[in-house]
Amino acid sequence: MKMIIVIVRDNDADPLTQALTAAKFRVTRVASTGGFLRSGIVTMLLGVEDEQTDAAIQTVRNTLPPLTSGEKRATLFVVPVQRFEQV
Repeated sequence: MKMIIVIVRDNDADPLTQALTAAKFRVTRVASTGGFLRSGIVTMLLGVEDEQTDAAIQTVRNTLPPLTSGEKRATLFVVPVQRFEQV
């Protein structure tokens, strides 16, 4: 299992959440602040099975292509999960 952490701007969060949930991924959104001007950002957490990792990342890429200026729109971290429980 993997934990995918996706950091995006506020204005990209809604379309990405909709795309991920439409693709049957469960998403937890956490409002956060970061960057030089302390702009609003959203951190999304996705727990996925190993074989779903590439599909989740491709959904992010398809939903948030780079801007014409070449600026990236998302930062992703993929972290292995040792244990997962729901209580």
